[in-house]
Amino acid sequence: MAAIPSSRWLRISMALIFISVFMGSYFLIILNNLSSQNEGLKEKLAEVSVQLTSLKSEVTGLKKLIENLKSEKKPNQTISLTAAWIYNLTKNSVVLIKVTSITPFGRSVAEGTGFVYDKEGHIITNNHVVESGGKITVRFIDGTTVNARLVGRDPYSDLAVIKVDVSEEKLCPLPLGNSSKLVVGEPVYAVGNPFGLSCSITEGIVSQLGRQLKTKGGYLIVDVIQTDAAINPGNSGGPLLNRFGEVVGVNTAIYSYTGTFSGVGFAIPSNLVRKVVPSLIEKGYYEHPWIGVAGLDVTPEIAKLMGLKEPKGFLVTSVMKGSPAEEAGLRGGNQVVVIEGEEVVIGGDVIIGIDGREVRGINDILVYIERYKNVGDNVTLTIIREGGETEVPLTLGARP
Repeated sequence: MAAIPSSRWLRISMALIFISVFMGSYFLIILNNLSSQNEGLKEKLAEVSVQLTSLKSEVTGLKKLIENLKSEKKPNQTISLTAAWIYNLTKNSVVLIKVTSITPFGRSVAEGTGFVYDKEGHIITNNHVVESGGKITVRFIDGTTVNARLVGRDPYSDLAVIKVDVSEEKLCPLPLGNSSKLVVGEPVYAVGNPFGLSCSITEGIVSQLGRQLKTKGGYLIVDVIQTDAAINPGNSGGPLLNRFGEVVGVNTAIYSYTGTFSGVGFAIPSNLVRKVVPSLIEKGYYEHPWIGVAGLDVTPEIAKLMGLKEPKGFLVTSVMKGSPAEEAGLRGGNQVVVIEGEEVVIGGDVIIGIDGREVRGINDILVYIERYKNVGDNVTLTIIREGGETEVPLTLGARP
């Protein structure tokens, strides 16, 4: 066997040394990369662990909430849900409503929102969404689209009920909460279809309570909820939810110079929904309790001219013919005066109480009879007439 020259051995040795150094460096780089990735994975694992703990807590709360809903009990109001959970809990209950009408100017399509009320397929929305009388279609979040029919509507509360024929599995009713328990500053969530953007959720707070909205005929919706949760065209008829996933209002209007969100939205209170909707389902309409007077809240100027001790109460300026007020003997004004450039009729009865509750203005009367009274119920009005205080019994009629 021929001997390998020493110079060749040197070249082979150098090559082996080079390969060893190269491979060692390569594996060292891989090791460093793996070490860095391992540290990153450890950090991510720690984050996931924290998120998992939080998630477990929310899942436990959600399970309790679902158990309560299944057993038709009120949700556990010690459990506050996040916006994400509220969205996932309600998204299958909120629908997009389209109303197609044929007008002298062509085809018109209006959009709004509704939410499932019961397993019979009744859906709550706003009256102004469906009042055109056009063809109504309903689209669920999974894309299922069906025709709907109008069951009943009430322009004085801006509420309406429509009905769809779908399987029970498709219907996930939302629970109604108690709007009288709301407090200013608590979080609320609006779910709807602004500008046709399906099932969007916005978060805000209760900005104020007891607002008024004027409806057709000059009547007022009272006890209205004001919120800064973003409400835009298309949100009308959607639910306003509290932090327990209950419907506390039906989003209905915004105050805006541009017609879009400006931080002031309004919702019909759920306690009014609770009174109106069963009647709409049963009869197609709702009868609002009614006294039948027109007038003004007492101002300092009115109080001075009428010799009242303080500027409070509701001054009756006129009594409507055939109304409960006329039957009860309430009296309107008999003297015209000018206050700040406007003619005002004074001299009529001043209502200062109803069933023992103080009345400082018309809102106190309307809130009381809308919340607690029905057509045919009796009330006792405390009035000031010709300087003396007296009580007048009255039976509430139906608003014409």
